[in-house]
Amino acid sequence: MYQKTSVDNLLTPLQVAEILGVSSGTLAVWRSNGTCQIPYIKIGRCVRYKRNVVERFLEQQEHLHTHLKTGGK
Repeated sequence: MYQKTSVDNLLTPLQVAEILGVSSGTLAVWRSNGTCQIPYIKIGRCVRYKRNVVERFLEQQEHLHTHLKTGGK
């Protein structure tokens, strides 16, 4: 089902970069090579991110511990 997206809920790459603590250039690289897959909207040359998608992405990055794999027995 289609959900209406309010313009107020759309973030610029600069806003998202600030939230994530990375540069807007890093976001551009991630969009280009798929390193970090955050869905985005592109209208012409204008890139926007849905606020709830960014929040969901952050929630998915939450970890309790690091899994270490060892090559032993």
